[in-house]
Amino acid sequence: MQALIPRRAEVSRTTAETDIQATLVLDGTGRSSLATGIGFLDHMLTALAKHAMFDLTVKAVGDLHIDFHHTTEDVGIVLGQALRQALGDKRGIRRYGNALIPMDEALAEAALDISGRPFLAWQVPFTRDKVGEMDTELFEEFFRAFAFNSGLTLHVTLKAGTNAHHIAEACFKALARALRMAVELDPRAPDSVPSTKGVLEA
Repeated sequence: MQALIPRRAEVSRTTAETDIQATLVLDGTGRSSLATGIGFLDHMLTALAKHAMFDLTVKAVGDLHIDFHHTTEDVGIVLGQALRQALGDKRGIRRYGNALIPMDEALAEAALDISGRPFLAWQVPFTRDKVGEMDTELFEEFFRAFAFNSGLTLHVTLKAGTNAHHIAEACFKALARALRMAVELDPRAPDSVPSTKGVLEA
């Protein structure tokens, strides 16, 4: 049975700018152990793991003395690669997911297709340049790196919001809930790739 096959991946990626190791278990309990060196990114990834019901570990060492860009983008790359590997041939998954998540005054929507055709539509304006020490423009970089390396078609739209922390958190939680829906195994089609083509390429 497909449900008994462990859906997990371990990915390591080393460049002149970052050194990252990650482990991802799709059928987890929401546990996480995160050490990216960026406190707010760890906070967002904790929320992602919790609400996607993924077990996730990430250890990253990056050139934070320059800025947070390389580490944030490369963590997105590694997590995207891990998701793609853990999904395998995508047999039995529901494929599509969407979520509309409120976070106080903020309201964010994520809709995704595990299509093998990577794309990001990002409609999330921020009212501030930073959350803590993290540049808010880096959230788009993370989502793009994640979508393109996992093979997702991903739309993220901010419906309302003024608080930058709430906006970011609503986006990550919306992504998490959409992923949870999309990677879930469909008991009505456990041995089927959910495509009329018979394949979902990444």
